[in-house]
Amino acid sequence: MLTTGYTEAEYGGVTVLVGAERGAYPYANSVLVRGTAETLVIDPSLSLVKSAPPADLVLVSHAHEDHVAGLGRYDVPVHTHEKDLAALRSRAVMAAGYGFPPDATEQTEAMLRDQFHVRDRPDAAGFTDGTMFDLGGRRTVTVVHLPGHTAGHSGFLIEPDGFLFVADIDLTSFGPFYGDVGSSLPDFEASLRRCREIDVRWYGTAHQKGVIEGATEFGRRLDAFVGVVERRDATLLSHLDEPRTIEEIAERGLVYRAHVEGPHVRPVERRTAAQHLSRLIGRGLVAEVEEGRFRAI
Repeated sequence: MLTTGYTEAEYGGVTVLVGAERGAYPYANSVLVRGTAETLVIDPSLSLVKSAPPADLVLVSHAHEDHVAGLGRYDVPVHTHEKDLAALRSRAVMAAGYGFPPDATEQTEAMLRDQFHVRDRPDAAGFTDGTMFDLGGRRTVTVVHLPGHTAGHSGFLIEPDGFLFVADIDLTSFGPFYGDVGSSLPDFEASLRRCREIDVRWYGTAHQKGVIEGATEFGRRLDAFVGVVERRDATLLSHLDEPRTIEEIAERGLVYRAHVEGPHVRPVERRTAAQHLSRLIGRGLVAEVEEGRFRAI
């Protein structure tokens, strides 16, 4: 049975609502920001399903189930990036965005409904990079578009506290995830570079790593996160000692460990392999030696 409830951690005027198991999936960490005029919640998670703090509006970093499971507790305006807006407005669109086969997509939509309480939010509104929400008392929340994980994935800069919520740039050992239909490895890498350029006191993640203090420590952890992408490149190059198709690469796997099974595995591996192939071909390290077959040079 899934656990609900959260613990609170204060960072200046920002309250992190730490989910069960330190926010490990299927849980996540939410954020509460209070101004003198309004209060907002960022990414209401499963931990908020039974008891949620009051808020005047909700911001969603991206349209994935673990970031919206508690959204049903809020009958207030909800906003996400315009590129993820369709998925937040429609559970069917969200399910389709994972790019699974039709039967698995149906199962996924049922999972979103039954386990994550995802409902259509046709009232949701879109924001863009740089949109600012003024909560009063000089407390503002500004959108920082950080695409790659999803097309609309966004962080939020909270001032005057110096707190940047980076959502699923979560710094875990699993590494960056860019295996959905709307994901992009080049965009993810650009977003990582953008995060590195923002010097604040605290960097909040949506999952286990929680809040990191200081740009130096955040940069060190970001280096390790980026290193996972580089290791995937190295794994692929070693696998291409002879010509292989994308399907053969996907079977070998770049993302999941061998014991992980499920309808999500092969589509994610296939899309990830295709993006790494494109990257390595562009660097002159891989060539298409015959139609549909690739080999390291």
